[in-house]
Amino acid sequence: MTAPPRVVLDTNVVLSALLFAGGPTSRVRAGWQAERFVPLASTATAQELLRVLAYPKFKLSATEQEDLLADYLPWVQVVDVPQPPSGAPVCRDPFDAPFVHLAIAGKARALISGDRDLLALAGSRGLCPVLTVDAFCRGYLAD
Repeated sequence: MTAPPRVVLDTNVVLSALLFAGGPTSRVRAGWQAERFVPLASTATAQELLRVLAYPKFKLSATEQEDLLADYLPWVQVVDVPQPPSGAPVCRDPFDAPFVHLAIAGKARALISGDRDLLALAGSRGLCPVLTVDAFCRGYLAD
């Protein structure tokens, strides 16, 4: 049996999968829960998720934030990321760098994002494919 692919999900993908039922991100959530892929996280990407879950616009209590994290973190594999890993392409948005670094250090099969700055890195030397949620669902979660 082959190991499930290791994948980096950017914060917005994880957030959408956790907060919104329906649509392609719900397939992503079902995919990690069915162990069809292994989401990767680093200290930096986990801190980003915690920060975003606490945004006032989401109106999530501490308990609700913990419940959402409990729906994600058990499936995550933590990767130690050297800063920066060798061969990392330069991101236009420095806040995206932790996801690129995680993808390289974690030997991810894909980085999933809707962020234009990350998607612009598609095809960069030394980086796995950078895919939209729809492309990821078609390529990795098709039944």
